[in-house]
Amino acid sequence: MTCITDFVGGAPPAAPDLTSLGLPCREAEADLWFAEAPADLEMAKALCQGCPLQRECLDSALERAEPWGVWGGEIFERGAIVARKRPRGRPRKIAS
Repeated sequence: MTCITDFVGGAPPAAPDLTSLGLPCREAEADLWFAEAPADLEMAKALCQGCPLQRECLDSALERAEPWGVWGGEIFERGAIVARKRPRGRPRKIAS
């Protein structure tokens, strides 16, 4: 079995340096985008609003059917976008 390792110019293309773009997901705590608390997820969504790669991030998350987290300014749960995450525990009783 043979592998093709020759690239034009002799080396594989370099990965882009994402740290220079000022991406919120690279600057803030990574756990924020996968938090359990709805308030934390809303904060992550707000940080995504100014991101230069927001659209690409959302499109690729939809393509991969990301199981959970904030991607491209949207909350994903079980591979689908949800408007907001419900807190853990029992739902409130509605007084009649």
